[in-house]
Formats: sequence, structure tokens, C-alpha cells
Amino acid sequence: MWDSLLCLFPSLLLFLVAVLLHWSPVRVLLERSLRWATWILWRAACWVLELPTPMRGERNDGLSDADNAQPRLVCKPTALAHHLLLHCHTLRRPLLAAWPQGDPHLQTLSSLLWPVEDTAGGKVHFTRDHLLLSDGGIVALDWAVGLKEEPLLGAKCEQHPGACRGVGCRSSPPILLFIPNCLGVVTPHLQRLCSLALHQGFYPVVFHRRGQGSCPLTTPRFQEFGDPQDLVQAVAYLRSRHPNTTLLAVSEGSGSGLLLSYLGECGSSSYLTAAACISPVLHGQLWFEMQLPSLYHWGALFYRKLQISRSLRGVEERMFCGTTKSATGEDRGPAEAAQDWEAYWERNEPLRDADEVAVPVLCLSSADDPLVPPASSLPTSLFRNSPYFLLALTTSGGHCGFAQAGKSTTSWSHEAVLEYFRVVSDFLKREERRKRSRAQGQEVGRQAQGSRPGNVAARERRRKAVLAVRRERHLTHQPAQSELTEDLFNWNRSYTR
Repeated sequence: MWDSLLCLFPSLLLFLVAVLLHWSPVRVLLERSLRWATWILWRAACWVLELPTPMRGERNDGLSDADNAQPRLVCKPTALAHHLLLHCHTLRRPLLAAWPQGDPHLQTLSSLLWPVEDTAGGKVHFTRDHLLLSDGGIVALDWAVGLKEEPLLGAKCEQHPGACRGVGCRSSPPILLFIPNCLGVVTPHLQRLCSLALHQGFYPVVFHRRGQGSCPLTTPRFQEFGDPQDLVQAVAYLRSRHPNTTLLAVSEGSGSGLLLSYLGECGSSSYLTAAACISPVLHGQLWFEMQLPSLYHWGALFYRKLQISRSLRGVEERMFCGTTKSATGEDRGPAEAAQDWEAYWERNEPLRDADEVAVPVLCLSSADDPLVPPASSLPTSLFRNSPYFLLALTTSGGHCGFAQAGKSTTSWSHEAVLEYFRVVSDFLKREERRKRSRAQGQEVGRQAQGSRPGNVAARERRRKAVLAVRRERHLTHQPAQSELTEDLFNWNRSYTR
């Protein structure tokens, strides 16, 4: 008898476990126990890898605070900000994933290293254009011409979308310029954003600095962290080739240093309609001087040629802050090297000309980003006082992660940025129509007032002045630069009231 019971004991035990698992309180308790055990193991792994230990705000229901938390929107109350809050639904209500999918380190590593899934349409075909710069340097523009599983049709087979100007082509869709991080790596995160933008009707083009992204280095110099001269020429090339197309730009990670420097240097003469920065680096010097976790530090140094120096700051100093020898051949002291380092950042800080930015800029940041300085260092006063800067700060998301609950291939930042571009474009078009109708009403009023006998002489003088200006333009074949600048300035700043 006992032998029979011993033989049936495993089966009875399995049956009892199956019955208990069907009981809801036991199942919930078991799931929470497994989550806590996994959480403890992950904390131990982070301690071994010298990674910052993530905080897990556990609720009573066992879910993370990131599930239902809304981002903290920091901006100046303007007409554009109000319009975004009303119409940009993705920006107001993110559904960020909970732990473990929402862990900042897992999100960061997956966005930087996880391969793009073929089944998700993530693989993108690129066609490269090389642009010769004024100093003989070369930068590259990679046009996204289609997805891997889709055949290239029509004009896309013969020429990339950016050159599609023949008869039969659709009205030009907006061109979305991508700026990778300062290492020049096109990450899987950026590829997925290119794929989604292509699906939604944008024409993505990736900008590669000189010497990066297999772009040949033909000059004895690289591009400094915040030197926008190459980007200025690239954007001017895009505008000259596509004068009637809306130009947008988005940067990833440290690529924000280049994009923000461009917007600050060009000011109201920028050809961009709107811009966005995902996990931006807003303080370049602070970012280079901060101590990165060892895992990320050595990974970044691998791309920065490990044999050059022992730190990211050292690489930047060796490349752009002069040599280690003085003019007399003696070793330079620490004071001289520090002066060069400070002078370097005086001309390369991303926000050095933030007051000159004249296009709306959306920054998406996460409070648990392990690759940038803490959220307390964000220049919130800039976002509260400038009508052009908007900040969406989430509690979780990692670096360029922002994984969504139930969506393994689409990032919340991707959907938020693309919807932001559509909403801003619609708002600016509406403002332009309103400005045009107001100008027409004023013109009608002036005509009604000018029809009086006393204003005939004044109207004749205005007509002669206009004819003189037109005759001068016809002779020089050049538009009046001051008037063009004033029109562009007024159009860009029409939404700041």
C-alpha cells in the first residue's frame, strides 16, 4: 500500500500544484515572488557590472509607476504649446513598459545593440549621396528608399526619394533629417525610427559627419562636437534641391550637440521647420567630464579608438584641443591644457546660442537615463522662458529606449516625435493662412482708404517706389535679402504670442 502511495505521490503533487495555480490568490502571489526574485538577481548583476542600481517604484498592484505616469511637460505657455497639448495625444499619454522590459539598462542596451527585426519591417534600403564641402571635406547623406521586404517601385528604382522631381511624382513629402550620435553609429533605435517615418510618409535621410559612417576623410580634421558648419552646408544643399519641401530634423543622443548648435548659429535663417532631440546631451562639457558606468565607457571607447587615450574626454582633447607640446617643444602643463579644454567648450556647447533658436524644438528625456547627467542638471529655466524649447521628461525610458507596454518593436519616442512634427506643421500652416488673410484684409482697407481723392498722390508715389524696386531686382537677378529675411523671421515667430 505504501509502495503504491509513493508511486502516486509525484502525480498527486503535480495535480495539487495545478489546482493551486488555478486559484487566483496563489497565482498572483507566485508571480510577485518570481518578480521579486528576478529583481534581486538583477540588482546583484548591476552591482557586479558596476551599473547604477535602478529604482523600482513598486505599487500595491505590482506594477511600476511608469505604466500610467504622464511625462512632465516643461515649456513656456504659448499658442504652440497649447496646440500641442490639445492635439499631440501620444505626447500627453505614454504607455511606457514596466520592469523588467522598462529597466533603463535593458532599454539602453536594446536600443543600441539589439538587431532590427526583419518581420517588423525594420530593415531599410539606403542610397548614399556624397557632398563635397567648401574646404574639400566630404559628408554623406543616406536616403531611405524603401524597406527590405518591399520592392522599390516607380521613380524610387531609378533615383532616391530626395531626387524624385520628375513628372508623375506625388507632391513632395516632408524630408526628415536624422543626426546620429557623436560616434557616428546608426543604432537599431535610429533604424526603427527611419522605418516608421518611411511608413508614415516622410522621406528620411541620415547625415554622416566627415570620417564617420564609412564616409571618406579627405581633410586632416574631424568635425568638432558642436561645430555646425558641415551641417549648414548639407541643409543648404537639401533646400536648394527641394525648395518647396518641408525640412525637419531629429537627433539621437549626443547628436543633439550638433543639431542644437546648428539651430543656435543659424537662428531665424534656418531652413528647418521643426526639430526634435531624443535623449539629448544639453551640456556637452558636463557630459564628457561625468563618469560613465564601466560597461558604457569601454563600449564608447571601442568606437573612439581605444589606443588613442584612456577616457572620452582625453580623446576629445587630443583631437581638438591642440597637442601635448607647447610652441617651444616643452610639455604643456595642466593649466594650459585646462585652458584649451575650456576654450573648446566655449565654441562647442550645444546651448551656447540658445537665445537665437527660432524654430520649435522638442526634447524627450528620461529621469533614469544612465548615459547623460542626472535630470537635476537639465536647464529647466530655458524651457520655461523660451517659446521655442519644449521638454517632455518621463520617469523611465533609459537612453533612447522608451519601450511601450505590449509593443516590442515601436518606441514611444518614435510615435511622439512623428506626431509632434505633424501637429507643428499643421499649426504653422494654419498660422500662415491666418497671417495671409489678415494681410489681405489690411490691403483691402488700404485700397478703400486710397480711393479717396486726397490719397491719389500718395498712392502714385507708392506705385513708383514699387516699380523701382522691381526694376532693380530684375537687373540684379537677386531678391532683396533683407525682405526675405524679414518674411522668414516673421513667419517663424508668428506662433510665439
